[in-house]
Amino acid sequence: MTAATVPARSLAIEGDIGVLTLSYPPVNALSQVMREAIVEGMREANANPAIKAVVLICDGRTFLAGADITEFGKPPKAPSLREAQDQIENASKPVIAAIHGTALGGGLEVALCCHYRVAVPSAKCGLPEVHLGLLPGAGGTQRLPRIVGVEQALDMILNGSHVPAKKCLEMGLVDALVPEGELRAGAIAFARTVLAENRPLRKVRDNDDKLIAARAHPEIFANVRQANARKFRGFPAPEANIQCVEAAVNLSFDEGLATERRLFTELVAGTPSIAQRYAFFAERKATKIPDVPDDTPTVKVAKVGIIGAGTMGGGIAMNFANVGIPVVLVETQQAALDRGLAVVRKNYENSAKRGRFTSEQVEQRMALLTGSLQMESLADCDLVIEAVFENMAVKKEIFGKLDRICKPGAVLATNTSALDVNEIASAATSRPEAVVGMHFFSPANVMKLLEVVRGAETSHTALATAMQIAKKIGKVAAVSGVCPGFIGNRILAARSAQAQAMVLEGAMPWDIDQVLYDFGLPMGPFAMSDLAGLDIGWSKETSKGATIRERLCEMDRRGQKNGAGYYDYEVVDGTRIAKPSEVTRGIIRDLMGEQGKVAREISKEEILERCVYAMVNEGAKILDEGIAIRASDIDVVWVNGYGWPVYRGGPMFYADTVGLGTVVEKLKGYGGRMGPGFTVSPLLERMAAEGQRFTK
Repeated sequence: MTAATVPARSLAIEGDIGVLTLSYPPVNALSQVMREAIVEGMREANANPAIKAVVLICDGRTFLAGADITEFGKPPKAPSLREAQDQIENASKPVIAAIHGTALGGGLEVALCCHYRVAVPSAKCGLPEVHLGLLPGAGGTQRLPRIVGVEQALDMILNGSHVPAKKCLEMGLVDALVPEGELRAGAIAFARTVLAENRPLRKVRDNDDKLIAARAHPEIFANVRQANARKFRGFPAPEANIQCVEAAVNLSFDEGLATERRLFTELVAGTPSIAQRYAFFAERKATKIPDVPDDTPTVKVAKVGIIGAGTMGGGIAMNFANVGIPVVLVETQQAALDRGLAVVRKNYENSAKRGRFTSEQVEQRMALLTGSLQMESLADCDLVIEAVFENMAVKKEIFGKLDRICKPGAVLATNTSALDVNEIASAATSRPEAVVGMHFFSPANVMKLLEVVRGAETSHTALATAMQIAKKIGKVAAVSGVCPGFIGNRILAARSAQAQAMVLEGAMPWDIDQVLYDFGLPMGPFAMSDLAGLDIGWSKETSKGATIRERLCEMDRRGQKNGAGYYDYEVVDGTRIAKPSEVTRGIIRDLMGEQGKVAREISKEEILERCVYAMVNEGAKILDEGIAIRASDIDVVWVNGYGWPVYRGGPMFYADTVGLGTVVEKLKGYGGRMGPGFTVSPLLERMAAEGQRFTK
């Protein structure tokens, strides 16, 4: 361990107040060395008769961070976090936590062992373990309900939310706010007040007052389970967290701690949490591009141009306005421009109604958006994103104009979801190095994923700028090379091919959708097609009636938007309900008859394996071709862009849990059913033969 990473601790004495300062850059994580610093520092403070009260404070940008999750699954190293907490909680003199930055996870659990807590107004507290498939394993589920009440605790724990200091004060989680920038002095002053008023050594663990009300209302837990059933589907951690809070209400503190420890141990060893922790690190890894140095110069993006004010263009614009970057939206017709800006305003106003921000903030954001009918308005933009419909000729014409209009050094991005970025860059511009793909997912103001597509000549600066701006606007970015559909849609096409094939073998669309929904996806391929609109890319003039989709469109069954697609739709109490359609069943049977096919029974197992293993196989080809840098980047794309359940890690992680040998064996076993163009990836076969894994 280098000197820079060894935690520093110092015990200063100001009158009769001991100030124990901890420093372990960059985030004061509760690694073994930090736990040791707490134990030794508290022993020293406790043993010094001149010290009557202790302030526990941290250097750097934050209070204690949570547990070091790189230690999970490794043999525990003494001292444990419990030992550090005991040194604080059982101190013979008052201990005051002084909180700035964030007190999250283990950091808040340590603060809850202090007798009092003060914070600066900008601080935030929370127990976000549920996002890693875990529960607070150091007494958080037992102490938090005792201090803020059961319902508030459940809300904080199950949402993993970061609660602002002002709200923490209101709910009793902190005892006082001290002025920004004056944490040390404010905490010392508070400690002196505690001594002057002879306040008791308050142990949160001993306070059952706020649990008594919940004991009379056990339905609190049933209500929470029912209200969140859809959100928690497939995740074991929320239920384990609820059971821990129930234990806090119904058992003694020590029995509750034992329940928490048992359930934490089960979760931490389980595949869902391992998958969620893997996904957490995969997102961070995706930002690292091996051949692009960290110090690569980037373009300072002070103004953005967007071509196209439709659903996608307007959604993209909101991302920039949200972070204070001015945007010029260019359209060809005034009516289209007015409509686009009106939709953006409506989106913002709906968010304001839900309390996400104020009416004043709506106006601030709208003021950053300027409409124009002239491409020349983009001349001073640092980044221009083309977001028109998927037509290569149109996109090339636009990029030809941008090449003439945009200033030198501007990054020119296309939002294409499948077209050849190299063709756009080289055929239409004299600066292909400035061109990059920035594939946003719809709705662009909501969806987290951004596929950043690196062309053959995309410069390091253009690529690094796209990745940097993705982070600034709150997106999870992953780099893809150029191929039809890039990473996400190419894998989606492989799955769709199997789904369509099985429908003409005897499975109904709703059978396939149900299997994938039960697997954890938000919806199956046919429900997704109905949602998007079956007529996307369909033309009445060129339709040959050769596919189920074409025949549905010819019957004016366009999907959810007109109440009929693969499914029939009816609205019940304001909710659109999908029902299996006899019309669709008839079309499928007719088409099978024309092709001389006889329906067979297709098991749920076959549906899942053909759909999912085809995705894995395509992912292996993408890796082999160098389209994706890492297997984990493929998983980042599918978790953040397509609703792959994070508790299954991603298609490549899932393949590892199944075993690559099993995947290859099954794909070969289905043989010709996989389709005439299907081949098993040589990389997948090679890795299976060698017993390798994608995620190692």
